[in-house]
Amino acid sequence: MSDYHLTTPAGKPRARALGIPFSGEPGEMNAITDVAGLEVGTATLIQGDAVRTGVTVIHPRGPSGSADPVAAGFHSQNGNGEMTGVSWIHESGTFAGPVGITSTAAVGVVHAAILAWVATHHPQMAEAWVLPVVGETWDGYLHDLSGQHITEAVALAALESSSGGPVEEGSVGGGTGMTCYQYKGGSGTASRRVRRGDLISTVGVFLQANFGRRQELTVAGVPLGREFADDNPMATRSTAPAGAGSVIAVVATDAPLLPGQLEAMARRVPMGLARTGTTGSHFSGDLGLAFSTANPGAFSSPKPSQGVSRLDFLPWEAMDPLFAAVVYATEEAVLNALVANEPMTGRDGRVVPALPRDRVAARMRAQPAQR
Repeated sequence: MSDYHLTTPAGKPRARALGIPFSGEPGEMNAITDVAGLEVGTATLIQGDAVRTGVTVIHPRGPSGSADPVAAGFHSQNGNGEMTGVSWIHESGTFAGPVGITSTAAVGVVHAAILAWVATHHPQMAEAWVLPVVGETWDGYLHDLSGQHITEAVALAALESSSGGPVEEGSVGGGTGMTCYQYKGGSGTASRRVRRGDLISTVGVFLQANFGRRQELTVAGVPLGREFADDNPMATRSTAPAGAGSVIAVVATDAPLLPGQLEAMARRVPMGLARTGTTGSHFSGDLGLAFSTANPGAFSSPKPSQGVSRLDFLPWEAMDPLFAAVVYATEEAVLNALVANEPMTGRDGRVVPALPRDRVAARMRAQPAQR
């Protein structure tokens, strides 16, 4: 097993390091960046006693390819959340530019920063029009949400910091102040390879995990949340209902797909979330975006005199393995976000414990799951 599969770039353990079994074949780095050309950037703010927040940015075709639209689809499992740019995705089946993920209170700032970044790096695109895609989850339990700590400069730093390769997880970027199953949550990623004859496609998932009640938590089919009900200060100190908070999931693939097929991919995100135990709270905005980096140039607007555009795409009969890849990678990304974390103290002295990795590893050894 690759070291990339066991530890993050900062040396934090990932879920596989605890002996948690998963289905499917992971990519080289087991990250969304296994999709060639895709880059991830982050900016993390941990300041004083009350600032625990940040920004994550995903460049589907890398920063240089931002003006080239990608085919895309969107799905809302529960709409108690926000993702901008969705109306155009529904209308055209595409979007262009980077994707931002941040705190609830910073959507507008990140939106503005993407516009400014595009104006600098892709002025012709900015001269036409840009509809940035920005999603959010609520970090108000640990973070001073009303303090407007994320500025345009912070978001631009995330946009400029992107790279391929292994992706840091846990309390980083937009996931800095997030909680999941009333443990410390945040950023997580995973990937799967899908083989069809000579064609090998990659499906990568990145998510910002901020959802779930403690008693729901399930790891490899084992209902650990009920066993780990102790050490849950959020049960008495949080003003939000248990399970509130939201999750933003971004699914990327290099498989050539139609927008409708990508919407179907996004509809599989909740199945991966459910494998970790959640039943989908009304108070959690669970939103999924899927896109394909295949067919470069196909969605760039031609002049009428230039004729038609053409797409390569897989037949619908080939979709089931891709659907499974979304489910498996989503499940693992959630658990990576939980495992690659430490306890955090935030505003008003509020504490969120980390998933007890030693107890999880012991439980996996005692009752190995079959995957």
